[in-house]
Amino acid sequence: MSGSGSARGGAEVPDEAVTPLIRGIAVLRRLTEADGAVSLSGLERATGLARSTVDRITATLARMGYVRLDGRDAVLAPRLMELGNAYLAALRLPRVLDPYADALADELDESVSLAVCDRDGIRFIHQATRRRAMSLSFRIGDLLPAERTAPGPLFASEWGEEEWNRWRERRAADPEDRGFPAVPARSRPYEGGTDTSALPAAQRPTVGDDFEERAAEAGRSGWALDDQLIEPGLVAVSMPVREAGRIVCVVNVVSHTSRHSAADLRETLLPRLRAAVAAMERALELDAEDAGDAPDTPAGPGRSPEPTGSASPAEATAATGVTGVTGVTGVTGVIEPGYAEGAAGAGGTGAPASPGDTADSTRPGDAAGLPSPGDDGEDPAAAGRATERPTERPSTPSGLADWTAASKQELGREFVESLARGLTVITAFGEGRAELSLTAVAQATGLARATARRALITLEHLGYVVAHDRVFRLTPRVLGLGFPPLSRTTLPEIAAPHLTELSQRLRDSVSLAVLTGAEVQYTGHVSPRGIMSVNLTVGTRLPAYATSLGRAILADLPEARALEVLADGAPEAVTAETMTDPDVFRAELDKIRRSGYALVEGELEQGLRSIAVPVRERGGRVVAAVNVAMHSSRRTAEACVSDVLPELHATATRIEADLRIAGRFRRVQLS
Repeated sequence: MSGSGSARGGAEVPDEAVTPLIRGIAVLRRLTEADGAVSLSGLERATGLARSTVDRITATLARMGYVRLDGRDAVLAPRLMELGNAYLAALRLPRVLDPYADALADELDESVSLAVCDRDGIRFIHQATRRRAMSLSFRIGDLLPAERTAPGPLFASEWGEEEWNRWRERRAADPEDRGFPAVPARSRPYEGGTDTSALPAAQRPTVGDDFEERAAEAGRSGWALDDQLIEPGLVAVSMPVREAGRIVCVVNVVSHTSRHSAADLRETLLPRLRAAVAAMERALELDAEDAGDAPDTPAGPGRSPEPTGSASPAEATAATGVTGVTGVTGVTGVIEPGYAEGAAGAGGTGAPASPGDTADSTRPGDAAGLPSPGDDGEDPAAAGRATERPTERPSTPSGLADWTAASKQELGREFVESLARGLTVITAFGEGRAELSLTAVAQATGLARATARRALITLEHLGYVVAHDRVFRLTPRVLGLGFPPLSRTTLPEIAAPHLTELSQRLRDSVSLAVLTGAEVQYTGHVSPRGIMSVNLTVGTRLPAYATSLGRAILADLPEARALEVLADGAPEAVTAETMTDPDVFRAELDKIRRSGYALVEGELEQGLRSIAVPVRERGGRVVAAVNVAMHSSRRTAEACVSDVLPELHATATRIEADLRIAGRFRRVQLS
């Protein structure tokens, strides 16, 4: 069934399919449908797999950093988003069109989304939402039945008989839309003009029964409406974006009936939507010219054409290669997406992203490569070790074949190597790699051709790749592997497991904070069990000038801005040790910039010692800080630097790695 994410059309499993890969993807689907967390026994029941098989699969996914084992539960981890990122990067549309969708949402003050066709459904690839009490939006990667949306009729206007037959079969097999967990069940009767109450329940028309008529009308008019087809009160209007004469995506403006009626959407918003679509189509033309007149070939990193038509100044800035820029606007700040691999944001030194979207850290002195869960953060080079540890995943797909082999050797039966290698094949695709031959996949992953071929056969059977003229391309279904629940992940949620791990290892209090005005606001905090510990609640605000967290963030600002923040905070001596002299404070910030950490002793409270390091987004700008705090009797200042600082750096590096992946195609909320 289309909505369930099962094999296409119930096709027979090919003899060469990789069974562990099929089972592993089934586990990921169940976790996705359950909003990201399921008990191991729940996975056993949901998948029908033996408990020992579930344990081995989840252990393998945990080793890859795709899930986190939390007691008896398996929880999706941000790193899993690298699979969906591979599809979005290969697709090219988000990089070129997302800035236009964001600008349109700002102009209309309504939620705007971009959708692509996924067989007989539609799947969202971008969301520009409005933050208000009644928020109307879906998640990136959510799959909806085409007949209950505004984009659906537009895509269906290009369907042939095969697509229509598949849609009819799915409607008959799933009359309640149970295979689409993102939408309410289809139990509401169709509100047509004819009284059907006298008909038997099975013969009464339901929502979506007029889909073929709506598709024909959408094909004639070039736009479509959703008048409360998903649920009462929700309305939307859509227009297609075409390239080379074909619909490549649909722009969808969503509202609710207390703001707009369906007729009002058509009369008021459609003209502005039409202008935005014209600008998007022109942008795609220019991008294709940039890439050498090849519409299916993504352009080079960071290169988007200057918007035309209804483009706003902010849109133009966003669309001309300025990626990875962070907007810190108090507690509602967000980390802007960094679409292009290797893009650098303003105010930072860009960290180039690998094909697997795991860029090296910009933190001075850190080891290259991305630490995996369980890595102690030690620099292998500094430790005199010439080879990567098996627990450290390499930063490019080409090295993953060796990593999986080493993991298998270390863990034995508990590591399912064929599952890890099969998922690695997905990460071979990306920007500039939208279509790959079997040989190219094998070369990109370091896998043998036979191994890559079996993985591709399996992925094609499950609907995650399609083959055409001896090349393979990812399908939108890849977004169904964890992306919807993870696409709403905030920075505190990304950091939480890392903070907990550090606190348990050091047995000290660990916190995450962001800058808001002249204060830091705690967005994450973990304290060890003990008679005496630093106990601050999330949401607490403290003066930035007197905290290690605040100074670690302020040191990244231009000096004039940092001193302006200091002046706004009207520094006062909280204790006898509090630093309030501007010249002394300026020198302290210079020291922090050079050393990469801030150490504060007794300036906020007598006996309180803390050390903090910054957390950077993929463009290099500091967006938060993480610290370890303790009573001064626990460790000397020298011990904080020699013993705590390396652990703190390693934790910040792990948070940054997850943040880079989570924020590549979406805005990450700072709090």
